[in-house]
Amino acid sequence: MGYKRSNLKKMSKDVIDYLTPKYVYIPLASGKDENVTTLVKKGDYVAIGTVLGKRKGANKVPIHSSVSGHVVGIVKKSYVTGKTVRCVKIENDEKETYLEKVPERKINEYTKEEFLETILDTGIVGLGGDGFPTYIKYNTDKKIHTLIVNAVECEPYLNADTALMLAQCEEILETVDAIMEINHIDRAIIAVSRNNTDLIHKLNNFIGTYLNIQMKIVDDVYPNGWERILVRELCHTNYKEVPLEKGIVVNNVSTIFAIYEALKYHKPMIDRVVSFTGDGLKKIYNVRVKIGTLAQDVITFLGGYQAYEEMLLVAGGPLMGTAFPTDEIVISPEINCILALSHEKEDDVLPCIRCGKCAEACPAKLSPTGIDKAYRKKNKKQLEQLEVERCIGCGLCSYVCPSNRNVRKQIALARQLLREEEV
Repeated sequence: MGYKRSNLKKMSKDVIDYLTPKYVYIPLASGKDENVTTLVKKGDYVAIGTVLGKRKGANKVPIHSSVSGHVVGIVKKSYVTGKTVRCVKIENDEKETYLEKVPERKINEYTKEEFLETILDTGIVGLGGDGFPTYIKYNTDKKIHTLIVNAVECEPYLNADTALMLAQCEEILETVDAIMEINHIDRAIIAVSRNNTDLIHKLNNFIGTYLNIQMKIVDDVYPNGWERILVRELCHTNYKEVPLEKGIVVNNVSTIFAIYEALKYHKPMIDRVVSFTGDGLKKIYNVRVKIGTLAQDVITFLGGYQAYEEMLLVAGGPLMGTAFPTDEIVISPEINCILALSHEKEDDVLPCIRCGKCAEACPAKLSPTGIDKAYRKKNKKQLEQLEVERCIGCGLCSYVCPSNRNVRKQIALARQLLREEEV
């Protein structure tokens, strides 16, 4: 796979803070959506919570400033998708001036309408990697009977959710209970990986006081943290497009805590916990950082790099993450991990030998070789028939390929080809 596992150091499950970057670069994007209206210009003074931009169309989730200070300008920086996107560059005055201070509230005293309005206004999106607007999951008249809290970090190195839940277990359980009460949800299931014994023990200390919240242990097998697998394993059902079709909502642990802070303090989406790890770093920690902070600045704060000739930087896990040629990567809500790995020389890439291992490994039951062939022929109709959009980007197809082919990349290119056609 091009990286060593032998030097993997054990990461502390504590969370440390790095909340004073000199500059932040707030992405005017969310996931693959860059359709954002900019609401500030160079020279403007902004406070924490100032709305810098709004997504267009039905998804009108605001993008907030994570610091107070003056807008330096609109620049381009590396984003989680691997592209460069427009960012609002702000010089941090470190005064932590908020746009408004809202009195604390009891988080279970919201009506459903107030709940939806709050998580929309505070810009809460999925922090598990997709950046999907959270309010959309709950903005329904359909009966929600189950809330699944995804605490499964099945990909190597990832540790941010575990660290957050160990530190804030009571607040997260309180929030799950409040979400259930506000949305009239019958039960909640917290899914935890079998090998995560520290978190299992912690939850067992508190969960007994919440009669409608249960913990379920899932096998430590990749990619058991995938939403579709969790719904199938925990609720014994399948869905076509989204879990809500079956009356189910799935939220990541970090998203649940962001909802807690939004309901309790009306705090906008301005920071998150990120795992900075890998054998390429001198120190590895889970770090709470302001949205818009450069990974480069956090790595410097942690003491810098080990002395390796070649380094591979990845935003996300080693299987589903995106490799970058630079550490000027903007920390966005979608990034849960920054990996710095000593980089071995890649083995030679050989032609596909039609062994079928990629299809056997695919959790979505796709035909990676068929998709690759259709993509090379630019056959969009066949790509649709092969349901390329169901790919979750887990990377197992590349991992098992004996020819060392980057199958995952080819499938991503095929998906991009279809989306360009739609536009």
